[in-house]
Amino acid sequence: MKTVCISCISYRPDTLKLFEHSLHSDSWKRDRVIPSCLGQSASPNINLVSTQQGQLRPRGNSMPHLMVCNRQISWTLTLVLGYLFYLLLGAMVFQLLEKQAEAQSRDQFQLEKLKFLENYTCLDKQALEQFVQVIMEAWEKGVNPEGNSTNPSNWDFSNSFFFAGTVVTTIGYGNLAPSTVAGQVFCVFYALFGVPLNLAFLNQLGKGLNAHLITLERWVHKPGRAQVVQTLAIALFLVTGTLLFLVFPPMIFSYVEGWSYGEGFYFTFITLSTIGFGDYVVGTDPNKRYISIYRSLAAIWIVFSLAWLALVFNLGAVLMEKFLQLKWPKSDQGTAEEAVTKLEDESAQPRIHIPS
Repeated sequence: MKTVCISCISYRPDTLKLFEHSLHSDSWKRDRVIPSCLGQSASPNINLVSTQQGQLRPRGNSMPHLMVCNRQISWTLTLVLGYLFYLLLGAMVFQLLEKQAEAQSRDQFQLEKLKFLENYTCLDKQALEQFVQVIMEAWEKGVNPEGNSTNPSNWDFSNSFFFAGTVVTTIGYGNLAPSTVAGQVFCVFYALFGVPLNLAFLNQLGKGLNAHLITLERWVHKPGRAQVVQTLAIALFLVTGTLLFLVFPPMIFSYVEGWSYGEGFYFTFITLSTIGFGDYVVGTDPNKRYISIYRSLAAIWIVFSLAWLALVFNLGAVLMEKFLQLKWPKSDQGTAEEAVTKLEDESAQPRIHIPS
C-alpha cells in the first residue's frame, strides 16, 4: 500500500500533476494520504482544486480588498456630502442673519441722502450721487473719507510692512491695495515668490513648535510620573499658546482701537484663519494716533500666530478624520494588511484539495 505525505510534495507543476493523477487512480486510497511525516499540523497548507479540465487552480479570496475599497468610498462620499451640507448650512444661516440687516442699512442710507438734499436745496440728486461716487472711489484706493490731508500716509514704512505681511500670508484685507500699474505688477511677482516662502517659513516654524511639544511629551511620559501630571503638562503647553496668540491680543486691540472684546476676538480669528474680510483692520482709524511700529508689531504677531494656529488646525483635522473613520485604526489596519499579505502569499502558491 502506497502512502504519501502532503507537506513533503514539491510545488513543481510536474510533481503536482502527477500527484493529482495518482489521486484519481484506483491504486490510491484517501485514507493513505497522511497529513504529515514530520509531526506538522494535520491541516495541510496545499490544496488541489479539482476542475473539469483537470488542471490546478489556486483558490483565493478578494473580500478584504473589496471591504477596504467599499469602506473608503463610503466614508469619502460621506465627507463630500457633509462638506456640501456644511457650505449650504452656512449660506442659509448667513442669509438669515445678514440679509435683513443689509436691507435696513441700505434704507437708512437712502433716508440720509434724502435728508441731506432737504437741508441743502442747492444740490440736486445727480450732484449728490456723483459726490458719493467720489467717496467710494477714494475708499477703494485706501483713502479714508472721514479724515483730511494731514492724516498719516497709508504707505509709510510701518503700513507698507503690514501690507507686505498680508500679501505673503494671503490674508488680503482689501481695504488697501496698489493703485499704480507698477505697484500692481510688483505685487503679483512679490506674491508669486513670497507666498511659497511664507509657507516654507511657517512649515519650519511649525516643526520647531512641534519639536518642543514632542520634547515635552517625552519628558512627561517618563516612568514614575502620574497620568494626571502628564495631561496637565500637555494642557499647559496648549493653553499657554492659546492665551498668548488668541486671548491676550484681542484685549490689546480692544484697548487701542476702541473695540469690544468680541470685535477684537473676531478680528483675531478672521486674520489668523487668513479669511481677511477687511471690515476690521488695525491702525486705520484717522481719529486715533498710533505708535509708529504698531502695525509692524501686528504683522509680526500674525506670522508667529499663524504657525501656532496651523498646529491647532492640523490637530482638528486629525480629530475630524478619526471621528469620520477615514483612517483605519492601527489594529484594524494591521489586520487588513496581514489579511491582504496572506491572500497574496496564498494566491502565489498552488493548493491541493483532496476530494472526498
